[in-house]
Amino acid sequence: MVAGTRKARVIEAGPAVERPLGRRSLWPRLTLGCAILLAAVMLSVAVGPANVSLDATVRILASHLPGVGISESVSPAWRNIIWEVRLPRVLLAGTAGATLALAGATYQGVFRNPLADPYLIGVATGANLGATIVLVSGADASTHGFSVLPLAAFAGALISVVVVYSVARVGGAAPGTTLVLAGVALSSLATAITAYLMLKHTTNSLTIMSVVLGGFNTATWVKLAWVLPYAIPAVLVILAHGRILNVLSLDEQQARQVGIDVERTKLILLGAASLAAAAVVAVSGTIGFVGLIVPHAIRLIWGPDNRALLPMALLLGASFLIGADLAARMIDQPSEIPVGIITAFCGVPFFLYLLRRSRTVAF
Repeated sequence: MVAGTRKARVIEAGPAVERPLGRRSLWPRLTLGCAILLAAVMLSVAVGPANVSLDATVRILASHLPGVGISESVSPAWRNIIWEVRLPRVLLAGTAGATLALAGATYQGVFRNPLADPYLIGVATGANLGATIVLVSGADASTHGFSVLPLAAFAGALISVVVVYSVARVGGAAPGTTLVLAGVALSSLATAITAYLMLKHTTNSLTIMSVVLGGFNTATWVKLAWVLPYAIPAVLVILAHGRILNVLSLDEQQARQVGIDVERTKLILLGAASLAAAAVVAVSGTIGFVGLIVPHAIRLIWGPDNRALLPMALLLGASFLIGADLAARMIDQPSEIPVGIITAFCGVPFFLYLLRRSRTVAF
């Protein structure tokens, strides 16, 4: 009787599935998210070892719009700093943050587990290993084009998520602690293989190290162009499944009763999330905890409805990683620290809190 009552309460606690999400409740959130993202972009583009005034930054960015010229008072050096150095870096960081946060929210919904994250469940390290294998084999950008790297990273990520979930699954879901332990074990194995390949192929060790540490110090317009063809379709697929993900997050049996092909939908969502995370790892390296922090912060503030959670994760994930990258650039000038260190400082305490909370509170 208690179990039945509890199940009834869980289903009743799912207003995200039944209640329509009105424009009045969604658009203010999206407007706020866009405003935060715009502020993060402008601040990160303007601030650095050589600060550029906000007015000059706006004029430089506007000068690339059709029919808009630029004042001669703007230094050519500033133009180069803003357009060729900082802007591609900021946009790549934003793309990475958006896709990692969205992937984390997707994994959490599909697995019905609050601890699912591309970093914690081994997806990022699996993608890292896939990219490393391509790098040491010589099939890199100088030979076949960079498109090989995201595909190899995607293969590594997909294998990782399938293995971890298969090991951790008990009944219809994967318990949080078991999922994390399986992810840690697989991550350790993937990291060990990556380290071996790096030692074995010393000529590529610096390139592999940049993938392992994670960061945007080598960001260019070309790298941004490499990641977008993979990230954009994956993002669109995930966003289109917001309502279905609400049902999956509650009960797979209920999802089947309303006509959802559960296994096919899970395959699509996991494939899209893994592709998005892998594309980011291929160009920016392993960056942890973004997919854990951002979705949970949004749930705490606005609730669990994936129709709002997913687009907000996209916007605030981009803002978070842009801010983290700015901190990585500014804390230890003139050098910079890997952005993964910043996200780890933020993410580890949050992860420990969630791990403790997940023992007593159902997702």
